[in-house]
Amino acid sequence: MPLPSPAEIGTALRDVDTPALLIDLDAFERNLRRMAEFATSAGVRLRPHSKTHKSPIIAAKQVSLGAVGVCCQKVSEAEVMVDGGIADVLIANEVAGSAKLDRLARLARRARIAVCVDDPDGVAELEAAATKADVQLQVLVEIDVGGRRCGVLPGAPAARLAERIARSPHLGFAGLQAYYGSAQHVREARDRQTRVAEAVAQVRETQALLAAVGLRAEVVTGAGTGTYENEAASGVFTELQAGSYIFMDADYARNMGGNGEPVDTFEHALFVYATVMSAPAPERLVVDAGLKAFAVDSGMPVPWRLPGGLYHRPSDEHGIIDATASSQRPKRGDKVLLVPGHCDPTVNLHDWYVGVRGLGGAEPSVECLWPVAARGALF
Repeated sequence: MPLPSPAEIGTALRDVDTPALLIDLDAFERNLRRMAEFATSAGVRLRPHSKTHKSPIIAAKQVSLGAVGVCCQKVSEAEVMVDGGIADVLIANEVAGSAKLDRLARLARRARIAVCVDDPDGVAELEAAATKADVQLQVLVEIDVGGRRCGVLPGAPAARLAERIARSPHLGFAGLQAYYGSAQHVREARDRQTRVAEAVAQVRETQALLAAVGLRAEVVTGAGTGTYENEAASGVFTELQAGSYIFMDADYARNMGGNGEPVDTFEHALFVYATVMSAPAPERLVVDAGLKAFAVDSGMPVPWRLPGGLYHRPSDEHGIIDATASSQRPKRGDKVLLVPGHCDPTVNLHDWYVGVRGLGGAEPSVECLWPVAARGALF
C-alpha cells in the first residue's frame, strides 16, 4: 500500500514535502505529443515502454494520443497495466518459471498479451501454460542484434524458433523483437546510426529466412529514446518501444545530435525535489535526497537551474551539492530540483508522482497526484 503522498492537490510547490518525485506537467505533455506526432508522421506504431513510468495513468495518456499499447518487462508490470485498463501489452522480455508463465497465460484472458522468446524450451513452456489456461498467446522471437543480452542469433536460428512457435497449437508467431539496448546511450549520432544499420541488416537476413519457410514477421519491434529516429527510417521496424522520452533523464541529455549539439527534442520533465537540510559551507550543501531517492547507475543527478552546481557523494539519505561555482547559493531550508541520472530505476524508488503545473512560473502548484502503481513489480 502506498505511503501518504508528499503533497495535496493545490499545494504550492514550495510546500511540497521532500524528497518528492515531481513531474513538470507542461514539459511532460509536450514530450508525449512530440513522440506521438513523430510516430504518425513516420508511419510506424508507437508502443512505449511502461517500465519507465510504471503507471497505468500515464500509459492511458500515451494510448489516447495514438499508442497501440505498451511494453512491460515483467509479468507483474503487465498485470498492473491490465488492471488499469490497458488492453494491449507486450512483455518485451523472456519469461521463465511456471508461476510466472501461469499468470501470464491467465492474463491473456483479459487483454491482448504478447511475449518474447529466444529458446526452444521457452516455446514449449509457453505452449504448456497457454494450453493449461486455454488461451492463445502471441509470441515474438527476440533476436540479438548486438546488445549481447537476451536473443537468439539472427537468421536461421531465429527462423527455426519461429517455425516451432507456428507449429504450437496455442501460440501464434507475431514477429520479431530487435531491441538494441546499449545503442541507446552511444553519444555520437553517427555511431548510433551505424549500430542501428547493422541491426537492420540482421533483421532483413532473418526476414528472408522466415520467408523461405513460409513465415512473415508482421511486427518488427524495438528502438528506444536514443535511436528511435533510426529505426523509424529503416523501412524494417514497424513499432517503436521508446520509453524515457516522456521524462528525459540526465544520461539521455548527454547524447549528441547530427549537428554536434546535445539532442533537445524532448525536455526534462522528471525531477526529485529535495531540501537543503544543512549548509555548513558553499561546497557542502547537504540535501535530503540520496541513494534511496535516486538511481545513480548512469551518473549523478544534475541540479536544475543551479548553474555550476554539482551533486556528489550520495549516501543512503543524504547528498552533497557543491555550489562554489554557482552564482546561486541555496540556504538551509531552501528546496532544489534535481534531474535524475536514470529515470526508470529512480521512479521505482517512489510511491507517488507529484504533478506540478507552471513549474517555470511565479506560483507553481500541485495539479495531480499519481501513484507509481507498478513500483516493486519485479516478478
